Amino acid sequence: MRLLIIEDEPDLRSALCAGLTKKGYITDAAADGNEGYELALVNNYDLILLDLNLPGMDGLTLLKKIREKDLLQKVLILSARSAYEQRIEGLDLGANDYLVKPFDFGELEARVRSLLRRSFTQYNTVIHFDRFRLDTRVRLVYTDDNEVVNLTPKEFSILEYLLLNRGNVVSAGELIEHVWASDDSLFSNSIKVHMSALRKKLAAYSSNEIIINMRGSGYRIKKPDNDHL
Repeated sequence: MRLLIIEDEPDLRSALCAGLTKKGYITDAAADGNEGYELALVNNYDLILLDLNLPGMDGLTLLKKIREKDLLQKVLILSARSAYEQRIEGLDLGANDYLVKPFDFGELEARVRSLLRRSFTQYNTVIHFDRFRLDTRVRLVYTDDNEVVNLTPKEFSILEYLLLNRGNVVSAGELIEHVWASDDSLFSNSIKVHMSALRKKLAAYSSNEIIINMRGSGYRIKKPDNDHL
């Protein structure tokens, strides 16, 4: 999942990027409202973390401009403005959630997970598929026998994104947008290489074809009739 962090305080911005990257998210960051708005326009983010007291363009103005362009973009406000009226204003302008500073990183991560699950109409932290389960909280994949499938962070992110879009064809371009950081080398770390490795690891535990290559279109994981993801 790809996140945009718009925060002018350098230490907090760096800490958020480092902490969320460690949890497996792709993070872009902006230090002011104008830069944040430009990034929001040109990239497709799964969630934007937005401070309100920003130089250049304040957070509420930025939120209004984002909402004018995209009604579905998920936005989590991070602000020291703790008054009830200020929280209501942010939510009324289109924020999906509001977290008051200072906050615990564990609570922030839980809010991020909750908003991302809502984006994909999936409400459990565990996704079951074939004879596996993927836990979005601890970011691990287990078999039905509780064996851990040893996936790299990139392989996990690919599988997670395909499962959250289960039943739909996901193009290579969409995977690049949501799973790869902008400074990754798509030549040395190509989607095909990671996809091949991921398929082999899943095939070691199941004879079923889990990730289907839709030639010329992308990749797809089937959605069973009794699946409610």
